[in-house]
Amino acid sequence: MDDVSPLLSAVDRLADRLRALPQSRLRAGAAAEGLALARELSVRAQRLEEPGTPPRIMPDAGLFVVADQVAVAGHDLVHALERAPGGAGGGETARGAADAVALVTEAAGRCGV
Repeated sequence: MDDVSPLLSAVDRLADRLRALPQSRLRAGAAAEGLALARELSVRAQRLEEPGTPPRIMPDAGLFVVADQVAVAGHDLVHALERAPGGAGGGETARGAADAVALVTEAAGRCGV
């Protein structure tokens, strides 16, 4: 679990910050950034879980759902990383989690949170 803990923390922190934003900030681009992140995290999880299958794209469910979409997609990726060949504690898991943490951190910066 140690390899994915930073990813869980980063995803949960960003989701909480998105939930706290006023509607004006969400409309100003934070929701779009959050949705783009959720979609990327979801695609990464799907590639691990179903290699060779075209990924399904997460729908735009609106401004007030994007924080939950980020949280769900991030947690799905954590579980996919843990179940990937090598499992939790494996080098691939650590690299995948570290790459995703960087992605979440960059998205948080673009959201302004």
